[in-house]
Amino acid sequence: MVLEVALIDVTDPDGFTEAYVGVREVIISTPGCRSVRMTHGIESPNRFVLLVEWDSVEIHEQNFRATDRFVTWRGAIGPYFAHPPLVEHFDNVG
Repeated sequence: MVLEVALIDVTDPDGFTEAYVGVREVIISTPGCRSVRMTHGIESPNRFVLLVEWDSVEIHEQNFRATDRFVTWRGAIGPYFAHPPLVEHFDNVG
């Protein structure tokens, strides 16, 4: 299992939240996706952190990023990005 972490700064938090809620099912229903969680900054209200658990980086790339699912996902939330998100994958320690 790997954890995808995306730091997302947006221009319209309310619009972004509404778009995310409307498109969340696209990512959570992807084969190999274990969980999805979006968090919202308290001190920085225009900042969100997306946490997605995947079976592997390869599954994320093959089953989501390389498909129309990603096009739909990015098309819904992308217009609210202040700049491209910082996205990295993490592995458990120990």
